[in-house]
Amino acid sequence: MASQPSPSDLRRAKFTRRLPAALSELAGPEHGTVSPPRHLAWSGLTTFDLDQPRLRMSYYRIVLAEGRHDDLIRCLNPGLLISLWPTLRTLISRDVREHSFDELAHSTQAAA
Repeated sequence: MASQPSPSDLRRAKFTRRLPAALSELAGPEHGTVSPPRHLAWSGLTTFDLDQPRLRMSYYRIVLAEGRHDDLIRCLNPGLLISLWPTLRTLISRDVREHSFDELAHSTQAAA
């Protein structure tokens, strides 16, 4: 009899399906004001100034937590994600992303 996958295994599989193959696929802006799709920012703030540290962090948390594959590619910038990762990793499920992208694991080690 096969064992049932754990909730963390199911969560990991769900997140892995949403990830692009490489961080280089991310094509989001680095500066300026952005408005994520309505299915991501449907209540509260609907625009975020990426030049404001708190708003940038909020935007990245929302996109990483709720975004679909295409949202991640369209909304996230690889350089910003790497620079924000040491803080973001404490706020969201990080194991799948760090396992998938060496750049994120390295940014964490450099910040330590």
